[in-house]
Amino acid sequence: MKPFNRLLAILIILLIAGCLYSIMDEETRLHVTGRYGELQRLEETKIGQSTDVTTTTLYYLCLSYSKVKRYNKLFTCVNKMEDNIKRGDRYETNTGWRYDVTPIPYMLRTEAYIELGEYDKAIEEAKKAYDSITIQDSKGTEYRIDVLTSLALAYAFKGDIENADKTRKLLEELNIGIVGVVPLSRQRQNGLAKIYIALARYEEALPFLDSNLSGWLSLGDMLFGAASPEQSVWINIELPRKFMLYKCLFETGKVMEAKKGYDTLLKLPQIHDNGEIYWMILSERGKIAEKEGNIKQAIEFYRQSVEVIEQQRTTINTEANKIGFVGDKQSVYKYLISSLFMDGQYSYAFEYVERSKSRALVDLLASKQDFAVRGSNAEQVYSFLVMAGSTEAELRVQDENKDQTRSRGLAIKAKHQLREEFPEIASLVSVTFLSANEIRSRISSDEILVEYYYNDRDMFAFVLTSQRLKAVRLNNSGMITEIREFRKYLEDPKSERYIELSKRLYQRLIKPLEDILNKPNLVIVAHGMLHYLPFNALHNGKNYLIEQYSIRMLPSASVIKYLHTKKTDKPAGILAFGNPDMDNPHYDLAYAQKEAVSITQMIPQSRALLRKQATETAFKQFAGGFRYLHFATHGEFDADAPLKSALLLAKDTENDGILTVSELYSIKLEADLTTLSACETGLGKIANGDDIVGLTRGFLYAGSSSIVASLWKVDDIATSELMIRFYANLKQTNKREALRDSQLYTKRKYPHPYFWAAFQLTGNAQ
Repeated sequence: MKPFNRLLAILIILLIAGCLYSIMDEETRLHVTGRYGELQRLEETKIGQSTDVTTTTLYYLCLSYSKVKRYNKLFTCVNKMEDNIKRGDRYETNTGWRYDVTPIPYMLRTEAYIELGEYDKAIEEAKKAYDSITIQDSKGTEYRIDVLTSLALAYAFKGDIENADKTRKLLEELNIGIVGVVPLSRQRQNGLAKIYIALARYEEALPFLDSNLSGWLSLGDMLFGAASPEQSVWINIELPRKFMLYKCLFETGKVMEAKKGYDTLLKLPQIHDNGEIYWMILSERGKIAEKEGNIKQAIEFYRQSVEVIEQQRTTINTEANKIGFVGDKQSVYKYLISSLFMDGQYSYAFEYVERSKSRALVDLLASKQDFAVRGSNAEQVYSFLVMAGSTEAELRVQDENKDQTRSRGLAIKAKHQLREEFPEIASLVSVTFLSANEIRSRISSDEILVEYYYNDRDMFAFVLTSQRLKAVRLNNSGMITEIREFRKYLEDPKSERYIELSKRLYQRLIKPLEDILNKPNLVIVAHGMLHYLPFNALHNGKNYLIEQYSIRMLPSASVIKYLHTKKTDKPAGILAFGNPDMDNPHYDLAYAQKEAVSITQMIPQSRALLRKQATETAFKQFAGGFRYLHFATHGEFDADAPLKSALLLAKDTENDGILTVSELYSIKLEADLTTLSACETGLGKIANGDDIVGLTRGFLYAGSSSIVASLWKVDDIATSELMIRFYANLKQTNKREALRDSQLYTKRKYPHPYFWAAFQLTGNAQ
């Protein structure tokens, strides 16, 4: 275009935009310039105490809640908006133009569910949104572009590549017409770029990202009254787009261009206020530095990325809809740990292993607030939790008037107070860990702690004694497959194929450490798939590991600080729940009932609750008064929602009989020992990069000093005999030795590991 024609075009645009600005209402101006915090306050002031709110007002209010990530208010808002629309109340501008906004509530829910990682719900809402679009003009096309983009992203993030690609093709083939073809074409290009990135097809995304919008966005800021480009449209639109471009350049081998682009973004002062994109850029720069062989610089970038990640309690992917990418926070720990190991910084590598475990636990408990608090300070704890949560929410607000530094300072202060005064609660809502030296000081002189950590490229074992730490690189090639096969053959008492796999796993996990394992007691901290491995059944060619060592497990090394080591002074013995009546003969466990009766006869002041008496209500009512708790019942496990994993008890009018992991974090116990003599009670979901959040960890937090739990569906008769001997042993020795002796005793009668190896002790050994 010739200079004169370009100038003429700009003047025409200015004239049109000036006319638009003169008739544009305040809500639209705030929306166009991305000033959503202001928009929220304007609409909330307008509504006041009114219960009769128009669809137009609700539209802007819901939109502001969506942009500032106030999800609790958003869902209530869109529900009200949906009710209004069904009653026939339509959206209307101040000039009298009326629009059909029927799809908007579904579209806002879709975006929220994508950011919250609830992809099935996002897909459901996106389909409802698409079906509700009836407009045939450019507005309807705009809706279709947005909905198809979101639907494809939800499919891709879920891992349903086939449906994601089908939806992408629908977007490509969508007829956008003539009216508004330029903005709609741009909108579709953005959508396709995001979808290709979500599908990890970066080369195909690049053509949609190489054009520059900065000039147009700056013009828009000038016309619509934004304070500065960096604080409004640019930070909300162009920053995510730039990240997408540099991500694609890096993934397609254009490393130097990506590096230059990332470094430019990192120099922007406002980048710190977008934590989600900020930590991803730092992580990407770490990978570039590592690729260049600059390991020190890589470590520093990864370390900074982790610092940003750990400022947040919740993992909410607030930028997922903008960039088509969900960053894996655990991957940053993975790269950092490997780099530290490579650089010989073994103590720091170990500490970041502990931090990665803590981060995964915090993520899984992110939605929970009603933690049990020991002592009389529950109200103070909850005030700290609310303060930390609300100030963290402030940091997600897209509002140029928001003092991010102040909000960040308040969040840090609240978390610091919680960590100082209530460290056990703090460990559930923020990343906490013990240093290698602190952990070593808590290991007894006759123990060795072995902590494993693996990722897709490396596997390490960190061996700690009271005197030193040693780190060893192990071979993890094909390990997960071997563990799965080992478990399969272990659970078949007629098979002997387990023995070869047992030997191979011993060679992989124990053999390289043999010269260090010179104490009689092992504390093992497993990781990932290793949580499903019965270490006591590993075989060196002559003996099982249990014949060489007494073993206890910990979910993380840092949890050693919170183990309740003080013996309870409760006079009562065992409270046993045996064979609860669940109105289904399939769940009956005859020997479990006999087991519960037999063990309660061994210790004075014990009580067995059987069948319809073995209720969840009885547990909540009586458990706090007994030294030992014993559950001879079934467990069920929800891999997608681990806090819903549960022990199954009898139901009554007060409780449903499903004692969930989530409930355990709200219960206070003082038990020396909890035994889960049930089906697979030791299993749970393997969190991303970390450990299992199952019933064992729930009972530890509730206040049980130790847990004995099974890894697979155990044999009724053998388990009954093993448990009776276990409780008899407790009269003479500690829990670790009592379990070991009972397993060796059972092994002599039933040699196959299926009968004796399922049980393991987690927590305190004494």
